[in-house]
Amino acid sequence: MGQWDRFLAPYKQAVDEMKIKFKGMRREFETVNTNSPIEFVTGRVKPLASIYDKTLEKGIVFEPSEELAHELQDIAGIRMMCQFVGDIETVVGLLRKRKDLRIVEEKDYISHEKQSGYRSYHVIVEYPVQTIGGQQWILAEIQIRTLAMNFWASIEHSLNYKYKGDFPTEIKERLQRAAEAAFQLDEEMSQIRDEIQEAQQYFTEFKDTPSSHFKTGGQEGRNKR
Repeated sequence: MGQWDRFLAPYKQAVDEMKIKFKGMRREFETVNTNSPIEFVTGRVKPLASIYDKTLEKGIVFEPSEELAHELQDIAGIRMMCQFVGDIETVVGLLRKRKDLRIVEEKDYISHEKQSGYRSYHVIVEYPVQTIGGQQWILAEIQIRTLAMNFWASIEHSLNYKYKGDFPTEIKERLQRAAEAAFQLDEEMSQIRDEIQEAQQYFTEFKDTPSSHFKTGGQEGRNKR
């Protein structure tokens, strides 16, 4: 195993473990028949090419080191997606109560969005990984955002690679307008949150009812005749 593989192994373990735990939080809400503030969870370890770009940006030597581990807080990354803006505060509150990680820093890019229009809530945590060499604390970044925010951020991230951060004026303006439109969408959906969740709950209960499947099947059978 190479030096980078050894260096990144605990980060991969941290991402895998946190994904399992946070998905478990979502299942807990479903078990008690309560709307979950977590829509879904994803995670990744930063690719070497991205780590290299970051070291250039920060003026750090591109090699595994304690300095690199300290300066790059997002080598391990988790994203938690929510349906509504209000769910983000709930998820942050849940993270603050956890005993299996330590919150180092919080960055609110929702109330204070970036100039580009980027919105998300970032929580930097220290997470303990058990290795054959003993316990190791890993820095990780947890991004909490709505589905609309995530859609915009994914598009902006792709364009950023294409233009290397130097967006043409028209593209930059369109991205800013799109970011505002995405936020307005979140605001509108929040206004009818109760109706949306009631409808989702009804749909879930209906599709899980055996009689509903029987009726659907019967109708399909009649349509085929």
